[in-house]
Amino acid sequence: MEINEKIFVAGHRGMVGSAIVRELERQGYENIIVRTHKELDLTRQAEVEKFFEKEKPQYVFLAAAKVGGIVANNQSPADFIYQNMMIEMNVINAAWQNNCKKLEFLGSSCIYPRLAPQPMKENCLLTSELEKTNEAYALAKISGLKYCEYLNRQYGTDYISIMPTNLYGPNDNYHATNSHVLPALIRRFHEAKIENKSSVTCWGDGTPLREFLYVDDLANLCVFLMNNYSGNETVNAGTGKEISIKDLTKLIAKIIGYEGEILWDTSKPNGTPRKLLDVSKATSMGWKYKTELIEGIRLTYEDFLKNKVRF
Repeated sequence: MEINEKIFVAGHRGMVGSAIVRELERQGYENIIVRTHKELDLTRQAEVEKFFEKEKPQYVFLAAAKVGGIVANNQSPADFIYQNMMIEMNVINAAWQNNCKKLEFLGSSCIYPRLAPQPMKENCLLTSELEKTNEAYALAKISGLKYCEYLNRQYGTDYISIMPTNLYGPNDNYHATNSHVLPALIRRFHEAKIENKSSVTCWGDGTPLREFLYVDDLANLCVFLMNNYSGNETVNAGTGKEISIKDLTKLIAKIIGYEGEILWDTSKPNGTPRKLLDVSKATSMGWKYKTELIEGIRLTYEDFLKNKVRF
C-alpha cells in the first residue's frame, strides 16, 4: 500500500477496527476512510454499493462484525449468522465490483473444528464438526473467507483472510454477559473489588485452555499481511501460547487487586476445551507478537478504567 492510497477500514469503532486505524496512522498512511453505522449500514446492499461506487477505496480491511461471547451466541444465532453474512457479502462483493486492489477479511479461530488437532493449522478448516455454542458465527466467517477464496480463483482478485485467536485490548466491550471472557472477567473482578464482595463466581470449571492476542499486535499483523501476503489459505493470528481459564481468573484478580475467593458454576458451559492456533505460517514470514499477556491485561484494565461506558 502506498502512503496516499485510499484505505477503507470497515468497523473502525470496534476493538479490531480502531486498532487497525491506529496502526495505519502510526505507519504514516494518510488516506484512511471510515464510516459509522449511522452513516453506512453494511447490512444494506444498496448503501454499500453506493458507498463503493462513490469512494472507490483501493484497499479494504473488513473488521466489521456482530460479535459476542457464549451467551450472546447461544441466545441469538439467527442474528449472528444473518448480520455477519450480510456485512461480509455486501462489502466483499462491492469491493470486487469496484476493482478494489486488495481486501483483507477478518475472521475468528472459532471457524476451526471443536476437536481439531492442537495447535490448529490453517488446513484443518472444515475437517470435522464445529463448536455448537458459536456455530452460527463460525459458519458466517467461513462463508466470508471462502467467498474471498472463490473470487480469487474465479476472477483473479487478491483477497486474503486472517483468523485471530481470542482478542483483548483497548475499546473492548465489557458487557457482563454478552462480552468475551477476558473483558467480562475484568469487569466482574473490578466490580467485586469496588463492592467488597467476598467471592466471585465464574462460569464452567476453569479447565478450558485459551490463547489471547493483544489487539494492537493483531493490527500490526493485519497491515503486515496486506503488504506482504497473497494466497487463498487463511493466516492464523496468535501467540502460540495458552492459559487455563482458572489461571486467567487468578491473573486478572491479581492485576485488579481483588483478594476474595473465586468460585465456579459448573452448570454453565465451558465451550471448546482447547483452542490453540498454530502460528508458524505468520512467524515464517517474519512476524511475531510483542505484548505478553500480563502487560496486555494491565493496559486493558487501564482502558477499562478510562472508558467504563461500554457496558
